[in-house]
Amino acid sequence: MLDATKKPLVSVKDLKMHFPIYAGLLRRRVGEVKAVDGVSFDVFEGETLGLVGESGCGKSTCGRAVLRLYDITSGAISIDGREIGATPQTALREMRPTMQMVFQDPQASLNPRMTVENIIKEPLDEHTKLSDAEKREKVGELMDAVGLNRKFAKRYPHAFSGGQRQRIGIARALALNPKFIVCDEPIAALDVSIQAQVVNLLEDLQEQFGLTYLFISHDLSMVRHIATRVAVMYLGKIVELAPREGLYADPLHPYTKALLSAVPEPDPSLARSTQRIILKGDVPSPSNPPEGCNFCTRCPSVMDICKRVEPEYREVHPGRFTACHLYKDTNDTAGSTAGHEAEEHTQ
Repeated sequence: MLDATKKPLVSVKDLKMHFPIYAGLLRRRVGEVKAVDGVSFDVFEGETLGLVGESGCGKSTCGRAVLRLYDITSGAISIDGREIGATPQTALREMRPTMQMVFQDPQASLNPRMTVENIIKEPLDEHTKLSDAEKREKVGELMDAVGLNRKFAKRYPHAFSGGQRQRIGIARALALNPKFIVCDEPIAALDVSIQAQVVNLLEDLQEQFGLTYLFISHDLSMVRHIATRVAVMYLGKIVELAPREGLYADPLHPYTKALLSAVPEPDPSLARSTQRIILKGDVPSPSNPPEGCNFCTRCPSVMDICKRVEPEYREVHPGRFTACHLYKDTNDTAGSTAGHEAEEHTQ
């Protein structure tokens, strides 16, 4: 459980990231892809917030938008007490040391023409006035911290394995002593045998340096291992946010239930008793989402109101947020059994 005295390091309110669609000879704007469509969450100091969902739901776009690698469409983003949502890119430069990112593909995110030393040293060149000797010593300390041999500092990225390249990316992210790091599927491109090593490294570094993570992944088992709280995204919106154990033990939203039912169970006796929820149909296009609830076209518990009215994202009981018409106010008599249970929690 989170310490009640901790304050949010990152606060995101109604974040929207829409990409325009142009068509025709005159390249007129004919629509927009709603990659992130009204997302709100807080990340508390020292915690790891897991952000999960299927491919294309907007997880990576959300992570990049929070760090202002994109100019956002609308919304508010506050990091370490400073509002950066509308800040021009040039003015964000002084904030960059506070917030860093570990990218999904370590091979694509490392310059193949630079040595490991130069890759890790580049943030120090840009943002500090350290001497060359101090920079070399700092690079050595960072390589030690992520489990790389200092003797390899003059080698190029192609000489390393995928796991080692990801460690180089992590060392580069740590170079400026950040408070907040977005980990964008940092283990997705790695062998299964290496994934646990990288996740354990991230946990050790978090404890050592007091880091705060937004950990983006579609691997629900790994998120359960590393996350403090978990947010579930579907088609550009967060449909549920809850503490890790609560979400895995008792998911509220029908989409979360379907996701968790797909997680492989290693115990054969439990696997036989686990009921798999198979969703029908495909994910709608983010350029033309359905009216009402985004999940209404695939939801096994769909009601008439779901197809007309977008559900409010709200706290149904302490620390647990969801956007679903199954969980209604006590003065609303249209709820299902699950809705009545949610009402009992909130009373």
